[in-house]
Amino acid sequence: MRTLSYGMNVSLDGFIAAPGDDLSWGVPSDELFGWWSDRIATTGTALYGRRLWQTMNAHWPTADQDPDASPADVQFAQRWRAMSKVVFSSTLTEVEGNARLVSGDAIAEISRLKEQDGPPMEIGGATLAGHAVRAGLVDEFVVATVPVILGGGTPFLSVLERWVTLTLSEVRTFPGGVVLTRYETVR
Repeated sequence: MRTLSYGMNVSLDGFIAAPGDDLSWGVPSDELFGWWSDRIATTGTALYGRRLWQTMNAHWPTADQDPDASPADVQFAQRWRAMSKVVFSSTLTEVEGNARLVSGDAIAEISRLKEQDGPPMEIGGATLAGHAVRAGLVDEFVVATVPVILGGGTPFLSVLERWVTLTLSEVRTFPGGVVLTRYETVR
């Protein structure tokens, strides 16, 4: 059975994007960016909701072709393109690159993917991740807490009907006061 992780940069007050989908507050240090890039290198499949897919796909497919791209950006772009991606959307009609579109039952498809053998999967996008958490499908949460208070925006998780009990598996600090925590779901 494959594992499923949900990880994002998060403000101290629990938001993954400021109002207007502003992500400028969460630009990672080189060290944290490298950590996320190494994680992508070991991910077998990334599961995206429409909005996060559109954000990532607007930049990473050609980011390594920018003459000003750093070596870290080049490496991340190459890893991101190589990784298998599943995009869940009821409004998109097609996706490009190493991705496939699912417009049906997201929970059924995520459950099917988890039952397969293979490398770990990552889920991105607060709405999609919220559905997976409510269905009990997320095995690990990775939170890179950025020392900023946004006061509003897109929450890391939507309202849940029941608690999810977690066990702390890692704590690490990064430049700029970012604290990364990893938690495993208690089953």
